[in-house]
Amino acid sequence: MRKFLLFLFIIVLTFSSFAQRVPPLPSININVGEPGSPRGLVVTLEILLLLTVLTLAPSILILFTSFTRIVVVFSFLRNGLGTRMTPPTQVLIGLALFLTFLIMQPVFSDMWNNAIVPYMDGKIGYEEMFKRVMDRERAFMIGELKNHHNEDNVVMLANAVGMEVKDVESAPNSVLIPAFILGELEVAFKMGVLLYIPFIVVDMIVASILLSMGMIMIPPIFVSLPFKVLLFVMVNGWDLVVGGLIKSFAH
Repeated sequence: MRKFLLFLFIIVLTFSSFAQRVPPLPSININVGEPGSPRGLVVTLEILLLLTVLTLAPSILILFTSFTRIVVVFSFLRNGLGTRMTPPTQVLIGLALFLTFLIMQPVFSDMWNNAIVPYMDGKIGYEEMFKRVMDRERAFMIGELKNHHNEDNVVMLANAVGMEVKDVESAPNSVLIPAFILGELEVAFKMGVLLYIPFIVVDMIVASILLSMGMIMIPPIFVSLPFKVLLFVMVNGWDLVVGGLIKSFAH
């Protein structure tokens, strides 16, 4: 019994000695400039602005570029064909993204060469960098509004908030950005209507033939679907749609 108690006492001492030996944890220090220095505050604000831009990057890509018009037209095209989920949504979004990079390449190149590169070289500050980026983006949005005669969107939004705007160039960003988005939706819907017309004609012809044959129990869309796909393939529809989308943007 004494040997057992002595053995148990040794085990308790051993575990207590291990418990007291806490392995040291590595210390992590993140310092941005000297504490309390103006430069440290400026760098902290730059990091905050960078994180904000990265957080809003998806919204900027969708609303400030050609992505909206492209993806809406693709949605009209798929609904007009009546193929439901063919092509899949992921494929259409991926194609829209690559077409957006292709169309926006001159704008992105100007932003990189005239704003981001001078900022990384230390020639300009981040305020001037954001100003140059926004000026180039404004030029793109104004060009698209003028190209499709959608300047009335700017006037409508300005009047809605009681603001006087002489022309599109003098409109503030708070008015210009939603006006550009509305203009993109208007152009996309116009293109979607043009895409729907031949498909509607095919549906009407098939429905008339089925009705004349007395086959009123068969949904016309089931019969017209292969004819619409065949028509779209025969006229090389994807090239026409993508080519029309690219040409619809002012360069």
